[in-house]
Amino acid sequence: MLCVKILLAEDMHMIRGALIALLELEPDLEVVASVDRGDTIVKTALETRPDVAIIDIDLPGTDGLTAAADLHDQLPGCRTLILTSLGRPGTLRRALTAHVTGFLLKDSPPEQLAAAVRAVAVGRRVVDPQLALTAWDSPDNPLSPRELEVLRLAAQGADAAEIAGCLFLSKGTVRNYLTAIVSKLGARNRIDAIRIAEEAGWIP
Repeated sequence: MLCVKILLAEDMHMIRGALIALLELEPDLEVVASVDRGDTIVKTALETRPDVAIIDIDLPGTDGLTAAADLHDQLPGCRTLILTSLGRPGTLRRALTAHVTGFLLKDSPPEQLAAAVRAVAVGRRVVDPQLALTAWDSPDNPLSPRELEVLRLAAQGADAAEIAGCLFLSKGTVRNYLTAIVSKLGARNRIDAIRIAEEAGWIP
């Protein structure tokens, strides 16, 4: 019997331990490494050569989707399965852009996880069906990459001057971006724009 080697990236220690125990009940699955930070995923994967990396999105250091994209570039033979509580259409779309092979919600039945790992290991795409339908019906992200950068910094509490300093822009340009963002999203104000973008999964 061929054994699927797994790297698990999850920062909640109790959840990580429970997932390892659950996966290792399966005779054909083996967790060869586990990490609690996104910025250690690629290094650990290069050392342990897993077949599948199960990655949470919300990780310290580097978010899971950025790590998944880096992992695809540096170890393309390793498939990635996102396991997350962030069941938003925009998040799924960002995951597919990051070359993720599977996307499963944490409240899925436990038996679905092992089945998803096996499917992803042989190159089949696995996506939570309800989320896939929601993503199909949801609007496309109308914001440009630069507008997303501005809104992401605003969501972290940065004011116009701080955003301007981070992105090497003038404060006036930042204000123009924020005005355009509010208009494109049909939002009432900057706070409402952040809420809309977060709920859609366009910004983490």
